Parts: sequence; C-alpha cells; structure tokens
Amino acid sequence: MVALNGSVMFQKTLKNRVSCRGVGLHSGATVTMSLVPADEDAGIVFRRTDLPGAPEIAARFDRVEDTRLCTMIGDGKGLRIGTIEHLMAAFAGLGVDNAVVELDGPEVPVMDGSSAPFVFLIECAGLVEQAKPRRVVRVLAPVEIVEGDKRVMLAPAEGFSIAFEIDFDSAAVARQEIAFDLADGVFKRELARARTFGFAEQVEQLRSLGLIRGGSLENAVVVEGDKVLNEGGLRYDDEFVRHKALDSIGDLYLAGPIVGAFVGVKSGHDLNNRLLRKLMATPSAWTYDSAEPRRRIAASGRSTQRLAASPF
Repeated sequence: MVALNGSVMFQKTLKNRVSCRGVGLHSGATVTMSLVPADEDAGIVFRRTDLPGAPEIAARFDRVEDTRLCTMIGDGKGLRIGTIEHLMAAFAGLGVDNAVVELDGPEVPVMDGSSAPFVFLIECAGLVEQAKPRRVVRVLAPVEIVEGDKRVMLAPAEGFSIAFEIDFDSAAVARQEIAFDLADGVFKRELARARTFGFAEQVEQLRSLGLIRGGSLENAVVVEGDKVLNEGGLRYDDEFVRHKALDSIGDLYLAGPIVGAFVGVKSGHDLNNRLLRKLMATPSAWTYDSAEPRRRIAASGRSTQRLAASPF
C-alpha cells in the first residue's frame, strides 16, 4: 500500500502478547483472552485453547454462522466463537492486520460493552510493521441491500467512511445519525467507547433464547421506557448510533481493510454480513488493491455530514 509520500504502508501485527479476563455477554461464561502476534498474511485468527488440539477459525465473512445480537463465526462442524465484532472493530480502527486471538471459552469477553478495553489492550501490546505491504478491498461499484426501511450499501470512495442512521420508538433512543471519515484516530476518539445497548422489557425473552446471560449494567446500556438505567447515563448523547457504527466496522473487517463508503440505515449484523457476501460474489464490484487512495481528507471528529473518506 503506497502512502502519499511514496512510502509503502506495511502490514501490522502486535509487538507483544497481552491478556485479559471477562464474561461473555451471551454465554455468561468467564473467559480468558490473549492477543498474540501473528505472521504476515495470517489475518485475524481465533483459537480455542480450551478444546483438544486448540482448533482455529479464521475471522472471515464466509465463516459467519449466526448474527442474532452478535456476530458468531464457526467452522461448519460445531466449533463456534461469538461476539467478535467489538474486538474486530478495535483491530480495524487501529490497523491490525495479523493476530491470533486465544480464548478458553466460546465467546470474546464483552468487557464494558464497547471496543475501548480492546483498544487499550492493543496499545499496551504495541504494534510492529511487517515486511509485506498491506492489501485492501477496493470497492469499484455500488452494492446495496434494501429490505423495507432497512438499508446497507458499500460504494466507491477514496478511503473508508461510515454513515449510519437508527430510529427507535423509545424516546431515549429515537432517531440518530452520524457520519465519519475513519482516519487519524477518529475510531478511538469518537466510536470506541460507545457501548452495546438493549431494552429492559426484552431481557427475559432473550435469556429464554440463551442470549445475554452475561449482560448487566456493567457491560451494556439498558433502556427502560424513556430512561437510561445506567448510573452516569450515556458516554455520548448519540451513543446508540455510534455503537451501531462500531458494530458495522467490526463486521466489515471480516473482509479485511475496505476502501469504500459504507451506509447503514437500521441495519445490523445480518445485513452487514449479507452485504459483504454480495460484494465478494460480484467480481466487477471490487478488487484487491495495494495502492493508497489518491487523496486524504483530514478527519473532523464528530460530523453529521457525509465526509470524503480515508483509510483506517
């Protein structure tokens, strides 16, 4: 990947191993997770250290097996790892190309419900450049899925940008929209701290389905009626839509770094994954590219305008 000054952008991995321990949002299991350096072109790989042979699953869009309230990957033979999207978003936002994620349980720990703890872990581990240039997926033509009032799209752009809109009946959430050019630390500054959220009236139903067994006010924003139940309230006035954008960044990174503009309207993990599958199944709509976008637009922080985009 060639930068504006003519230098090459190389792949990155972690400098050191780093670990944490926490509860799985849906499984309720206590899990130890280690982030480990990986070789060039390895991508992001998840390893279940609690199982015989420590089996691995590559973090790829075509390995997604379940999208109910999280993104879960599997090997098609019963091995699954859930709730990977917040960690994948942190890898995307900090430009980590190659890493092994070791887990002694079925799910990435939810931590505080955002990507911020994972950003902290990655920064503690440090990053190191590798010998091979970074490769990106460049969007060449618009690809879109529309279902009723829900919509997702990837379109050509000079970099990566995200625009997202939500609209809930709850007065605490209501209609929110954001747009960001993902460059120059914008992910860490504007999106990483946004927490996952849910509605109090849905808790029992979801737990009966085997979901959110580890959920609490410590790792999610909980809305009841028109009130946020968490002590201290929200981290951003529009934390809900920011978290949906964070989720999408993590989901999209299952195809690797993307040069393109993403638009999401009331979308979630299912539509995000289906959009990637449609993109990758349309050869004329994308290409692998090692060239840096031809121009870079300075990131502005928060914005409600659609911005020209830059790479992660």
